[in-house]
Amino acid sequence: MIILQSVMEKSQLYKVDDFGIKNYNYSILGFFSLAVFSLLNIILGYVTFLAEISVTGSPVQTYVDALWLMLMSSTTIGFGDVYPITFIGRAAVFVMFILGVGILGGVGAVFANRIFGFADTNIKNRELRKQNEEILAQNIEIHHKLDKLEKTIESIYSTK
Repeated sequence: MIILQSVMEKSQLYKVDDFGIKNYNYSILGFFSLAVFSLLNIILGYVTFLAEISVTGSPVQTYVDALWLMLMSSTTIGFGDVYPITFIGRAAVFVMFILGVGILGGVGAVFANRIFGFADTNIKNRELRKQNEEILAQNIEIHHKLDKLEKTIESIYSTK
């Protein structure tokens, strides 16, 4: 576990800020996610192609058809022009549907975060709490100085 944490820190995948929050490098995560997504499409497309090619009446006639099927199922579009008829083909489409939607949803969320500038409210709240603590400390210091000044002024007037 310690070795994995050390590798993660050296990989530049995230940086820990002043508040102890891990800020992830979304460029690396996005690239990794799209690489996994592409690899899943290629592998599951090939599995579907092998399962469907020997079956008569299957709409999957070429490897390109199988890749198209994987892309359409992962994006939940599913035009219906290419569909699996074998159990293995359907299982591959199911796996691609679940994993593809998750991966594309995550990439979409990162993209929306970058474009629209959404921020983690926890970090903003921590920053505000830190600022509030500093302001409170300044107010207490000013209050003590004012008390001291009042006592000094009272002592000057009481002696007259």
